[in-house]
Amino acid sequence: MKIEEKNTIKHTIFEILGTILGAFIIAIAVSLFLLPNKLSSGGVAGIATITYYLFHLPMGITMLLINVPLFLMSILKIGKLFFMKSVIGTISLSLLIDIFDKMNPLTEDKFLACIYGGILMGVGTAVLLKANGSTGGTDLFSYIAKNYKPTIKVGEIIILIDIGIVMLNMIFLREIEIGLYSAIAIYLMGKIIDILFEGIYFTKLIYIVSDKTEEIAKEIGEELARGTTGLYGKGMYTNQEKLILLCAVTRKDVARTIQIVKKIDKDSFVIITNSREVLGLGFKNALNE
Repeated sequence: MKIEEKNTIKHTIFEILGTILGAFIIAIAVSLFLLPNKLSSGGVAGIATITYYLFHLPMGITMLLINVPLFLMSILKIGKLFFMKSVIGTISLSLLIDIFDKMNPLTEDKFLACIYGGILMGVGTAVLLKANGSTGGTDLFSYIAKNYKPTIKVGEIIILIDIGIVMLNMIFLREIEIGLYSAIAIYLMGKIIDILFEGIYFTKLIYIVSDKTEEIAKEIGEELARGTTGLYGKGMYTNQEKLILLCAVTRKDVARTIQIVKKIDKDSFVIITNSREVLGLGFKNALNE
């Protein structure tokens, strides 16, 4: 067997294990925190929560049955490897949820449940994303939708679906607090996914418009050991040309950068934006990947 084939097999095994691990963490979040407190994370799990309390159906089995049509729709639309990992992830999650559901919940306090449940959901989902895996539901729906219509705004549709399902939870279970706490859990899940999936390399880009760019660039270089790049721009209102500084910094350096800029030029104009990843000196080394 060639080295490349061995590496491919090894990579696939790690992705499958990562998918199972992600499903394991999500199952803990659902069965030991969210479900016992009637909280919803949206998606298929949210629908299964409703049927669990209204008809006393096992949540895991319900999720598996709901996902069957999605799998049938996706057979010809997604790759064989992703399809296999999706099946493994969905079956693992369904079985683990029903297994953990037989255990006593770790808390019956809805606030604690939404906090820890949301965090664990985020961790588990981030592990799944890192493994390029899926547990079906809205994840699988997004892949199917993208294949049918590449221009569709899947993110917006999924958010609307999740909101609708949480609203249904509130209506059928007749508790407004369910929606309020579920919203906290969903928000925390999203934030944890951002942090873990983007990792420590999540950075900020700062644009600085000032008449004292040379002084600011020098101070940032000396104080933070960060380089700056000068971009030539033109103010369309004043019709004047200006040098705009571009500086990539870590999140912990943002406040210090702003202090330096405002100390030198209190009338400066500063724009701060997120950057998915920065490669190069002082940041992530692309050669290490």
